[in-house]
Amino acid sequence: MTTASRAGRPRASSRETLAEAACELFLEQGYEATSIVDITRRAGVSRSSFFNYFSSKSDVLWSEFDARIDAALVALARVGRGADGQTVRDALRPILEGLAPDPLALAMRNASAMGVEAELIRDTGLRHARLASAVAATARSAGIEVIRADILGSALATAVLSSLRVWAEQGAGQATLDEKLDEAMRSVHDLPWG
Repeated sequence: MTTASRAGRPRASSRETLAEAACELFLEQGYEATSIVDITRRAGVSRSSFFNYFSSKSDVLWSEFDARIDAALVALARVGRGADGQTVRDALRPILEGLAPDPLALAMRNASAMGVEAELIRDTGLRHARLASAVAATARSAGIEVIRADILGSALATAVLSSLRVWAEQGAGQATLDEKLDEAMRSVHDLPWG
């Protein structure tokens, strides 16, 4: 069953339909009050279809971004002992390159209305930890001592995630995501690889 708001529009993929339905419901009734059953009912798909695309309600927001982080982790692992600042930044840049407004950006922009503030803080922390750990491991393999490597990993992970958050919160028509990332990377300049 589709909602009246979908009339006349071509049917998107189930993944897109589920994400759209989830975001609509988060805005209408809040994140905590929205169940997976609510989302599947609104999207007009089965509960099993939901789990074909997402592992949890939170995954609706983060799945595309997580795939980008996964690719960056692979790129960082390939850099190896020859890592320098530019190669690490080049491995991180695709996380945000070409990222269009999506459920995560919508949630960041409308966190209060959707009731996802605590969810975003917790889940951003998990992504930060993954990125920081990978960058720090790359730095250590390139000969940077442990504490400086950890600081560098944290700083670059923060640069990526802060760029995304600020871009999403400012909304369309403001600075581009690339501009935000460049600004954040310049802030890390005084650290090794700067």
